[in-house]
Amino acid sequence: MNIDGLSLAPLVSELNTTLTGGRIDKVFQPDSYSLLLWVRQRGENLRFLISANPERPKLLITSEAPENPAVAPNFCMLLRKHIEDGRIATIEQHSLDRIININIDVRGERGRIITKHLVVEIMGKYSNIILLQDNTIIDAVKRVSAHVSRHRQVLPGKEYIYPPGQDRLNILTIGANQFAKQVLAAPVTSLSKAIIATGIGLGPLTAKEIAWRGGFSPDVPLQELDNADEIALSDAVNSIASQIAENTATPTVVVEGQTKPLAIAAFIPEHLKHHNLHQFPTMSAAVAFFDSFKGRQALPAKELLTKLLASEIAKLTRKQGVLTEELAQAENADEFRKYGDILMANLYAVTPGTDKQALLDIYSEADDPEEIVIILDPLLSAIENAQHYYTRYNKAKRSEEHLTGQLAECQQDIIYLESIAVALSHADTSTDINEIRQELITAGYIKTADKRRLSAAVASPLSAITTDGFTLIIGKNNRQNDAVTFKQARPDDIWLHTKDIPGSHVIICNENREVSPQAIKEAAQLAVYFSKSRHSSSVPVDYTKRRYVRKPSGAKPGFVIYDHQSTVYVTPDEAFITKLLTPR
Repeated sequence: MNIDGLSLAPLVSELNTTLTGGRIDKVFQPDSYSLLLWVRQRGENLRFLISANPERPKLLITSEAPENPAVAPNFCMLLRKHIEDGRIATIEQHSLDRIININIDVRGERGRIITKHLVVEIMGKYSNIILLQDNTIIDAVKRVSAHVSRHRQVLPGKEYIYPPGQDRLNILTIGANQFAKQVLAAPVTSLSKAIIATGIGLGPLTAKEIAWRGGFSPDVPLQELDNADEIALSDAVNSIASQIAENTATPTVVVEGQTKPLAIAAFIPEHLKHHNLHQFPTMSAAVAFFDSFKGRQALPAKELLTKLLASEIAKLTRKQGVLTEELAQAENADEFRKYGDILMANLYAVTPGTDKQALLDIYSEADDPEEIVIILDPLLSAIENAQHYYTRYNKAKRSEEHLTGQLAECQQDIIYLESIAVALSHADTSTDINEIRQELITAGYIKTADKRRLSAAVASPLSAITTDGFTLIIGKNNRQNDAVTFKQARPDDIWLHTKDIPGSHVIICNENREVSPQAIKEAAQLAVYFSKSRHSSSVPVDYTKRRYVRKPSGAKPGFVIYDHQSTVYVTPDEAFITKLLTPR
């Protein structure tokens, strides 16, 4: 969440209005940096997500429920002990800094109300979540020892100290004229740096916007500004500060192109109007929109498997290149036999001890036979050279057969690993990832000391309903592909798969009625979406009745052959697919 303290103020105000008085029913810790609080508020459950992730710190009320680890981390267990069943008294911002105090009233001994504080510091790589009581640290998501910082330790039992920089000016509590005077008197060179150094909670985006609205370059030297410029600067500051102070903020997300979010602000950043500006009624909605570009946080196990697969595929691709080159050389075996035959036909024309000899080409189809130069070993006789070429021919023919088999096996392994890589790219739960890991163990790509029988898969295939009411089943990986195709599907159900492209098996349950063309097109979209060609257009998808799909003996998981197929070409519509996969 690329947001400064000024734009954070409206968000904190919204969270305070929405969550104050709510009871904390449950506390979860989805990952090392994040907390999910289930807050019971006036007949509804709200999910309050707090993250101190160095790359993506944020606070928002979310409709999603991130997957939680099977065993709660220690910090999560500590919070359950201290704040579960407590009520949120207030949510406040410290000055205009990126520090949020969540004040929670809990019932202590003899029914006495005790207030504990969850302090959230949204500060990039220094972000943290700290639990306090009476300004004493109980614990934190990230402990900071004296080895890391000599000036500010975050450890149990230590007094909580605010980060440095709290002596700067708050543009919401002092006049714009006074702020402008302080900016021009700052001991820095450029205007934007002076604005940041003078005001608390003002980041580069706000500083550049103030400069823009005042008619200045953000890099203009302070010594070039005069009294008239001070008035323009004051007006620019007031134009932004008044929106926040009067609760008339215009939450805006700046997006470069269609997929790269640049910034989030509580005002319209006019100096970035050349980009796409998306405005929202609330800061919470803007934060949710900004966060949607980031996607799910990658799971550590997923990252490791992704690297393993990339390494194995790269290794096999190199091997494929070497085998292809060796096979091309082996396919020239007939040339060796030809040289042997020509030598045998011209034994008495070969000069003893020569290293090459021009002889009539007995295979030439020209009326006047042409000569061909044959390389010889001068230490061998003519017949011995001929036998040498025959030996090379026989060896090359045997090598060709062996290389052809090796190349086919190598190509099959690449296709198989690519199918696993596609499944892994769509896996977003630890259960799905563990299922893929077990497949890699079974296939021998991961060595494990545990020789016990692997546990059965527990992840379930995806399901959806077409717009005209047909049930769809989608395998999320190779093991599930086999299951949905050969265990769940009935002979007359429709089976779909991207043509010659790794991806999911999709089943349309016919439910004793004729499957509509619309259902086939929608199922084909899902087949493409859960394939290697997710972002391509006009992707071919084969479909046939399940009775025509077979698994060869000894084939790898997910591999099938089929016939009686038809082909449809589709381009996946992500918005439609999301709607299709949303439970009704």
